[in-house]
Amino acid sequence: GENSEIAEFCQLNYGVSFPMMAKIDVNGGNAHPLYQWLTKEAPGLLGSKAIKWNFTKFLVGKDGQVLKRYAPTDTPASLTKDVEVALA
Repeated sequence: GENSEIAEFCQLNYGVSFPMMAKIDVNGGNAHPLYQWLTKEAPGLLGSKAIKWNFTKFLVGKDGQVLKRYAPTDTPASLTKDVEVALA
């Protein structure tokens, strides 16, 4: 859907009240430059650059370098140790 439709859906179904970013492409020729860079710096399994599903996560260090890529199934809690190390 359009950005306004997505925002309305999230507000109605999930109670989202925070500002959301616009819908962007993360794969292919129209991929947003941020995702082009993230996937180049931290490719997935077997060197794949594609984002397979929502919730793929990237850890970026204080110096702006991509430290690690996480699968969609990795929970935020499972990243705690890596985030603490990156912040140290």
